[in-house]
Amino acid sequence: MAQPGLVYGRHAVYSLLLTRPGDVTGLTISTGSAQRLADILQAAAAAGVSVARCGRHELDRRLPGRNHQGVVAQVAGGSCELPEAGLPALLAALPGPAFLLVLDGVQDPHNLGACLRSAEAAGVHAVILPKDRAAGITPVVHKVACGAVQTLPLFTVTNLARTLRALQEAGIWLYGAAGDAGQLMYDADLRGPAALVVGSEGSGLRRLTRELCDFVVAIPMAGSVPSLNVSVAAGVLLYEVVRQRRPAGKEGA
Repeated sequence: MAQPGLVYGRHAVYSLLLTRPGDVTGLTISTGSAQRLADILQAAAAAGVSVARCGRHELDRRLPGRNHQGVVAQVAGGSCELPEAGLPALLAALPGPAFLLVLDGVQDPHNLGACLRSAEAAGVHAVILPKDRAAGITPVVHKVACGAVQTLPLFTVTNLARTLRALQEAGIWLYGAAGDAGQLMYDADLRGPAALVVGSEGSGLRRLTRELCDFVVAIPMAGSVPSLNVSVAAGVLLYEVVRQRRPAGKEGA
């Protein structure tokens, strides 16, 4: 099984070298991949990161079943998460209305990675995760997130309810996502300081989490399928915020 201190895949490793080069303690690429990974090797040289080479079968052995794409980075500490004590300072420094994503118990690392990738692409300022009953930042998450783990502030909190209350005290509105909500997301005003709160794959939002939300909104479902995958739902919600916040006259593609 992959070790927590490894980041693999071309996009993830390249982003790591560009944004957090001091965290990379070494790089391993498969023999014969130098030309294809020229940008990564250039970034590693600029950062002073040592590069080792081995056969592709050796990388396959280290990362069984993983699409490592011929490159693996060793990361000091094995985590890119930020201490929850730093969240108030980040919120205070934002130049505009807060745009946050809260993931309440997403347990599949593929789903978590996809959520982080969408959040980074949508311009989310930070993602908040509970410490317990949720997927951690594993190598699979790094791979699926395609570098978002290295560029997106991630806060893992020990008490999600307490953090949600703190967000409200900071003037941030909480919008929970639930299929049985009476209000569609299109009818919610998401232009102000907002945190989208998405629940777990099976049961959705936990009871207390839902009760703490200022609003609960639903994604319209026209077909017979009862719900969307959590990462797809998160992406739909995130881009409704992006749509609503676009400057007047720029509603088109």
